Amino acid sequence: MFTLYAAVLFIGMMLIVIPFVFVAGLSGKIKGGNRIYQIIGIWADCWFVCLGIRQQNIYRSPPHEDHPLIFVANHISYFDIPVVVKVIRQPVRILGKAEMAGIPLFGYIYRKAAVMVDRSSPRNRVRSVEILKSYLRKGVSIFIFPEGTFNETGRPLKSFYDGAFRIAIETQTPLKPVVFADTVHRMHYSSVFSLTPGISRAVFLEEVPVKGLTLKDLPGLKELVYRKMEACLEAFRKEEEQEEEAKHKKADVL
Repeated sequence: MFTLYAAVLFIGMMLIVIPFVFVAGLSGKIKGGNRIYQIIGIWADCWFVCLGIRQQNIYRSPPHEDHPLIFVANHISYFDIPVVVKVIRQPVRILGKAEMAGIPLFGYIYRKAAVMVDRSSPRNRVRSVEILKSYLRKGVSIFIFPEGTFNETGRPLKSFYDGAFRIAIETQTPLKPVVFADTVHRMHYSSVFSLTPGISRAVFLEEVPVKGLTLKDLPGLKELVYRKMEACLEAFRKEEEQEEEAKHKKADVL
């Protein structure tokens, strides 16, 4: 019932937002795209409030807005995308799956706000990378899930693809790791009908500079970012296990 309620709100709010997205899109890919992203951010604010989801941003280091960044985050839920537009408020373009563009209503906005990639087509992947680089050159940050697809391994992270790190080195753009600690609890990757209210935490880790690095440094850079994000996720997992253990002890006492 809660998921049905969320879906009705989602569609209703999208219908309200679409005319504004259309008008904003007339301003071009850069200015218009930035305005569309701002509009979607307002939509996310309203949707989260109506769902009783409390977004908490934890800044070990806040993102700098005086230069473009390559945001990278773990990917474990369909709810990751709404969280992206909720927590990152500077101009950004998300690298997303092409098949998402086929979703009614959402797909129209998605095509306006994201850079789509068809992973089955090498030519399309190359084109998507070039589009992302062009946004960075114009001062717009980009967002990539380096795991590519949902992490269903049971480990904190699955292996990273090279793409985000190659782009970082080739454009000399620093990386900004972000950890989504609770999206899997708000909506489990196994079902879109598992949405629940509650807290949603995003941790902004320290910026990772790439100045002077070459492609020979790519494996080391990827490993560095992986370890930073993995350590953060493991800390949250340990905290959750301790909280669960404390609940069981309390229940045993009662």
